[in-house]
Amino acid sequence: MSARLKKLWNTVRDRALELPEAWEDHPWGESAIKVKKKIFVMLGPEDASPLKLTFKLPASRDEVLRRDDAEPTGYGLGRSGWVTLALSAKTAPSADDLIDWLEESYQAVAPKKFGRLLDPDDDG
Repeated sequence: MSARLKKLWNTVRDRALELPEAWEDHPWGESAIKVKKKIFVMLGPEDASPLKLTFKLPASRDEVLRRDDAEPTGYGLGRSGWVTLALSAKTAPSADDLIDWLEESYQAVAPKKFGRLLDPDDDG
């Protein structure tokens, strides 16, 4: 894996683990970050090529799926808003985009009180 992809993988993982009540599991030999018992991001093995990241994106799903390196997640998860990105050094989005998608995914599965911690201006 390129140094850039490794840095992106670590950035996403580190940010995910900073979120309220987030913890890491390895159910399939990959890194799955959960809040409570629900997965909000799956990170393929950090030495894989391409690097795969999976998010639940109810708001930005269609936009992200326009990317050449994105597809609906298999096993029927794509119908529920899950998107898998297969990143290469040439196609990888910015760290800011990945963090935005990570936080959207977290808010989609976390209990509402946790999701509101990311957006303190939200009165919902």
